[in-house]
Amino acid sequence: MAPRILTLANQKGGVGKTTTAINLATALAAIGERVLIVDLDPQGNASTGLGISRTDRSVSAYDVLVGEASVPEAAIMTGVPNVAIVPSTMDLLGVELTIADQADRAFKLRNAFKELGALRINEQPVSYILIDCPPSLNLLTVNSLVAADAVLVPLQCEFFALEGLSQLLQTIEQIRSTLNPRLSIQGVVMTMFDKRNNLSEQVLADVRSEMGELVYETVIPRNVRLSEAPSYGKPALLYDLKCAGSQAYLRLATEVIRRERRLNAA
Repeated sequence: MAPRILTLANQKGGVGKTTTAINLATALAAIGERVLIVDLDPQGNASTGLGISRTDRSVSAYDVLVGEASVPEAAIMTGVPNVAIVPSTMDLLGVELTIADQADRAFKLRNAFKELGALRINEQPVSYILIDCPPSLNLLTVNSLVAADAVLVPLQCEFFALEGLSQLLQTIEQIRSTLNPRLSIQGVVMTMFDKRNNLSEQVLADVRSEMGELVYETVIPRNVRLSEAPSYGKPALLYDLKCAGSQAYLRLATEVIRRERRLNAA
């Protein structure tokens, strides 16, 4: 069976995309899935947050997009059981210039995923691919949306949350109508929720009334342990399993799988 491909996208920075990619992958792996993360952000925070040093990134997502390496050649096993990553390097900053004049420039990642067959995690095929996008709606994000089955949108509990969301939803709709008709929205996850703050409650209520059932029940709290974990090169679930942030990502993984079953049955 082909893996399910979920892209984590939001053109705003600092909304918890990378934190969600790393910890959702770890939570999915903990319940038996085999997960490949593709780090498409030139900053490479997902790679760093999983303990992949710069010196270990001789083959990266850039090489995959320009056709100089396959996904199996670029993938590295992480210290998290059942999780591999295609790491990012700053080379990704130049990828648009390299592929801009090519007719299939929006399909580079989708085409690369056709060669996944050889990739095994613990001798089993990959069951989920999570793509961590840069904080912009550029060609890297377009490639990820064209390659994906569904989009997972992390949204910070802040005043302008809905403003950025409408632009992203327009882009998703454009991609669906022109380049990837199978693309759906897996869900919207509210991040950095602070229950002591009335604004957080208000934003959550507004987003739920606007987006309805697309918003996951699970809300990711503002949590010190979640922010500390990447500096140790670990997901929060390995750094401190019992913290509120880790527990929230375990619940989110359960919700994602439940929705996946529903989407696949539809």
